[in-house]
Amino acid sequence: MMDTPDVTRREMLATGLRMLAAGSFAGAMLPARASEVPLALTVYKDPSCGCCAKWVTYMRENGFAPSVTDRTDMAALKDSIGIPVALRSCHTALAGKYLIEGHVPAGDVMRLLATAPRGLLGLAVPGMPSGSPGMEGPARADQYSVIAFAANGSTSVFARHG
Repeated sequence: MMDTPDVTRREMLATGLRMLAAGSFAGAMLPARASEVPLALTVYKDPSCGCCAKWVTYMRENGFAPSVTDRTDMAALKDSIGIPVALRSCHTALAGKYLIEGHVPAGDVMRLLATAPRGLLGLAVPGMPSGSPGMEGPARADQYSVIAFAANGSTSVFARHG
């Protein structure tokens, strides 16, 4: 597939706000089962990455409705939207107004969206830890942390797994 033009943080946030508004409207128009409506998730990934595809499937199975954009310029995308280099992984997603970097579990993304902490840009699972969603295998499962990162550069542990 052809690469899309550079995406800025402002464009990603605008997309996120449109998705959030659409989801809020849909939720208001539906009966009490609105929690069963999949949550919008925009995923940017390299077209040849198998673990990214597995994470997308995992997110779909866990209450999200991912739309996927394949890109071969992931480093440039991450640079343009402000993903800290130390927190990078293979794929980047947008859930509501938040950036999701790497193999973040669905439950952590749902908790982030439910609590909507001010000042956070998003969550990241740096690298590709074995046993994280999309990185499951018969061998080992690593312990790993989900890191919350803010616009001011600060980070904190959001969750621990493994």
